[in-house]
Amino acid sequence: MGLLDKLSGLLGLKKKEVHVLCLGLDNSGKTTIINKLKPSNAQTQDIVPTIGFSIEKFKTSSLAFTVFDMSGQGRYRNLWEHYYKEGQAIIFVIDSSDRLRMVVAKEELDILLNHPDIKHRRIPILFFANKMDLRDAVTSVKVSQLLSLENIKDKPWHICASDAIKGEGLQEGVDWLQGH
Repeated sequence: MGLLDKLSGLLGLKKKEVHVLCLGLDNSGKTTIINKLKPSNAQTQDIVPTIGFSIEKFKTSSLAFTVFDMSGQGRYRNLWEHYYKEGQAIIFVIDSSDRLRMVVAKEELDILLNHPDIKHRRIPILFFANKMDLRDAVTSVKVSQLLSLENIKDKPWHICASDAIKGEGLQEGVDWLQGH
């Protein structure tokens, strides 16, 4: 990003709107991450499980985000695909402490990556290996291996270790996403 881009971003002259899909299994921390990304005066104090989906809008210095927070509960996952065409970026959240459901997360990721509306697009995917503060959490490198992220060759992707409750690792992810 050039100096003029940074300056215009700081001055709010050039806002680019981005539609981001936030996906992942239930209880992985999607809503908490989105909440932490919003300005502090717009954050919600009590996070409850998302039923269906919710839409959140917020701005950073250079981007205006419209985030589709999709429920990760099994009965709602089939809704995800209805929003793939609109998505310009994906945030995929993984509970890094839930080894048992890592296989399910990989299955859902594989379904996503092979969907006709995603498969042939170079849509950036940001992975948050969330809940890194928990004792049973595996590293982001291990999450990457368990999800076989190295096999994603046709899309830019990045994985960040995160603790959504404290907000740790989130800025690194957003910075990467803004560069793509």
